Amino acid sequence: MTTPSGGTPDDEFWRRPTPDQPKGGVGSGPPGLPATAGGQPRQAGGGWPGGGGWPGSGAPAGGYAGPPPTTPPPPGWRPPVHVQAAPPRQLPPQDMDAMDRAEQHARRLTYGIGAAAGVVLVILMCLLCSRVIF
Repeated sequence: MTTPSGGTPDDEFWRRPTPDQPKGGVGSGPPGLPATAGGQPRQAGGGWPGGGGWPGSGAPAGGYAGPPPTTPPPPGWRPPVHVQAAPPRQLPPQDMDAMDRAEQHARRLTYGIGAAAGVVLVILMCLLCSRVIF
């Protein structure tokens, strides 16, 4: 959505500078800190990043002061639990003899298919070699 040319002053920060506006004009500093005639923000309180902390932040001028202090939760605190999970169910017993028979059947089938493919390949090689020799 666009704002008409007579928009609110809050939108001035986001507007593009006009060609006749001095370099670093509107939007060159943080909101609420007026710019000087040269377009640079005023050094009020702590100044501007690079030359100190944010105004009123209490941060040292050298850089990052670390995270803010936190308060630990009261002893014994736990997040509230709303849903209790059901206990795990008992798995059905396994028939080991039936599993062994199924594995043996699968092994026999696999070996049979492999043997049939091997016989076909040997016959094809013999046909190709006889064709080349004779």
